[in-house]
Amino acid sequence: MRRALPALVLSIAALIPVWRYTPSTGASAQAPPSPAEALSPDAPPSDSSASSAPPNSPSESSAPPSSPSGTQVIAGSTVPTAKGAVQVEVTLTAGRITSVRALKAPRHPQTTAALPQLIESTLDAQSADIDAVTGATITSDGYKESLQAALDRKSGT
Repeated sequence: MRRALPALVLSIAALIPVWRYTPSTGASAQAPPSPAEALSPDAPPSDSSASSAPPNSPSESSAPPSSPSGTQVIAGSTVPTAKGAVQVEVTLTAGRITSVRALKAPRHPQTTAALPQLIESTLDAQSADIDAVTGATITSDGYKESLQAALDRKSGT
């Protein structure tokens, strides 16, 4: 009996932090921008909750109208891959690809390293006909498919 009381008190004292614990809601914490966002300086910051629209939403089903300056911003389709969903947004000025931004990308080291290379290749080639990045083939294929969908929307096909 002499040992039971201290054991009980210490057990309760150990549980107090667990009872007082309040999990964070994640509302104030923001992820750092992806390398793809860092490469397109004119792109607005991405909000992960805003990119959760259904893949067949009306905004993705047709090409957006051109602005008076001839600039179009077109989101490609969301492509599910084994590593996670991939979606890109293409900015076209006077028919040329001027920037590409990843709206959705897997949080994976190979993907993080591959996106800047894929974007650079896209800007050089001015099309979705680019080579996959070694070590990130799955992400590269999803990127190219989403990019091609965006370019198809531009031409209205």
